[in-house]
Amino acid sequence: MSLEKPSELTANDFKQFHQELSNRPDASIISRAVMTNGIDAAATDPQAKVRLHREFSVELDTGTVTNQKQSGRCWEFSLLNTLRHQFEQLHHVKNFELSQNYLFFWDRVERANMFYQQIIATADKGPNDREVAFYLKMAGGDGGQWPMAAALVEKYGVIPAYAMPETYNTEHTAAFASTLALKMRRDAVVLRRLVRDDASADQLAEKRRQMVGEVYRMAAYSFGEPPATFDLEYRDSDKKWHRQANLTPTSFFKQAFNVDLEDYVVVTNSPDKPLNELYRLASQENIAGGKQIQFLNVDMSVLKKVAIAQLQDGETVWFGNDVLQQMSREQGFLDAQLYRRAELFGIDLSLSKAQRFEYHEAEVTHAMTLTGVNLVDGQPNRWKVENSWGEKNGEKGYFVMTDDWMDQFVYEVVVHKKYLTDEQRAILTHQPVELAPWDPLM
Repeated sequence: MSLEKPSELTANDFKQFHQELSNRPDASIISRAVMTNGIDAAATDPQAKVRLHREFSVELDTGTVTNQKQSGRCWEFSLLNTLRHQFEQLHHVKNFELSQNYLFFWDRVERANMFYQQIIATADKGPNDREVAFYLKMAGGDGGQWPMAAALVEKYGVIPAYAMPETYNTEHTAAFASTLALKMRRDAVVLRRLVRDDASADQLAEKRRQMVGEVYRMAAYSFGEPPATFDLEYRDSDKKWHRQANLTPTSFFKQAFNVDLEDYVVVTNSPDKPLNELYRLASQENIAGGKQIQFLNVDMSVLKKVAIAQLQDGETVWFGNDVLQQMSREQGFLDAQLYRRAELFGIDLSLSKAQRFEYHEAEVTHAMTLTGVNLVDGQPNRWKVENSWGEKNGEKGYFVMTDDWMDQFVYEVVVHKKYLTDEQRAILTHQPVELAPWDPLM
């Protein structure tokens, strides 16, 4: 069905709307509360503080939080948090931080290289083609996925934060991101023109290499060049001093961490798609020939079960979520019933999780780290969350999440494959279903 002409709103419509509002006995009370205090303050459920008290039957000791500041690097911070927690356990040291700047530098360069190849591969399509438009829209962005961070660690290793500390531009990425986006889109014009002019593969490769070199220079000016070697120095909990000289980032990762990132899998709950299937999001992969972005899509009960099992074994859990939903940044609350906006306005705001994915309400906006869970008769009712927004949010940077928020707004966790069943591990060997670049799991 299509409308030949849009229906106009008339004076009679507005008269009816006014009368309906006037007939509501609580209209003036609600209006005063909302206009004076704002929507969320007027809609806040005071019982949230009861539901979200900070005691957990399973709780890992993880120390101080990190701070991504004004950047979109949560996906990287969360992976490095899980790694530093393991380093602290293995080597008996407190609050040992890994360099986020180091991985961010390499991501900027590697992702530019992938972008240029995607632009060349789609040069036969118009700039308004949905795939091309997606690549152009995402140019310069600094958001990402766990497999992207894992791919960077596998190729480049890790280093302590002091070996490549944060700079103004890593903590405030907007100016660099907008400059890089402009460069990449301008480069897209050049590359597409070369393809139309029948440039050879060698000519395109040389032009791409030149463009990536310029991104390298931009990143070096803004973040500093990554060190080839560094000296590892720290004092453990027994006050013993440790020092190893001339470590490379890859040798440090292999020697100091007891983890193989290939043993981990992203377990998702995206009910708009068939469950018990393997999916791939190739459009966001950041390293040519590197780790693929794959998701094992399962029922929410499975996702929570494997996350709990990993926590019970003493290992923190990376998780992707929509932090912008029903969240109090100041209090560190994540509760699906925190703001009773539907009751406040007297309207129906309900959507199923699958409907939110299908109708563009659901989106993976953030990554954080699960560090605890409270179990009652074996079932979770709240979770402890390590954020990367510094100590001034929540309780010294830690948030608490109700289980219904987990159900509604958590979309993926990263766990060791040993927590999967044999049937689930078998799915990981299947040819993955390719997702569209703009899928909500991006």
